[in-house]
Amino acid sequence: MALLFLTSNKYKILEAKKILNKFGINFISKNSKGFEIQSDSLEKVATYCALEGFKKFKKPVFVEDSGLFINSLKGFPGVYSSYVLKTVGCEGILNLLGQKRQRDAKFICIVAFATKDEVKLFKGEVKGKISTKIEKAKGFGYDPIFIPQGYSQPFSKIIQTKFEISHRAIAFKKFAKYLLKKGVS
Repeated sequence: MALLFLTSNKYKILEAKKILNKFGINFISKNSKGFEIQSDSLEKVATYCALEGFKKFKKPVFVEDSGLFINSLKGFPGVYSSYVLKTVGCEGILNLLGQKRQRDAKFICIVAFATKDEVKLFKGEVKGKISTKIEKAKGFGYDPIFIPQGYSQPFSKIIQTKFEISHRAIAFKKFAKYLLKKGVS
């Protein structure tokens, strides 16, 4: 079965390959955007995208939607993380937090897999905190400011570790185990 990963984000493709290839699962990425709906739910956005992708391509597809949820900002930016990153960036998030001491946050990832018979969701979550400064190195998105729980450096400084412990890694590993159980590779 040829799996299609629908995304326009080259970094998500790289992460998915690093994780899924370890399980012997291959996929074809398709630069396909435009299926997203407005919703406060990652699950609803991912489900809709996967269903629309399956309808369009008539092949099993998976999509990934993630969000950064900052406790002291009442879960903002959440499902709007991509838009917020494009408009205000990591600097804007640090400015919004200012000198707040409470910087707890979490990343949530939903992988939605659609076939003609079903849509399955796989969730990954990693807790952490927002740093007080931007730590550039590697990675993308909020990697320079998100420090995972149990670590002292942000994802951007521990990129190889990120591929093992991130919200995306957790969700993709669950997805891979599901596919292997179904006999898909």
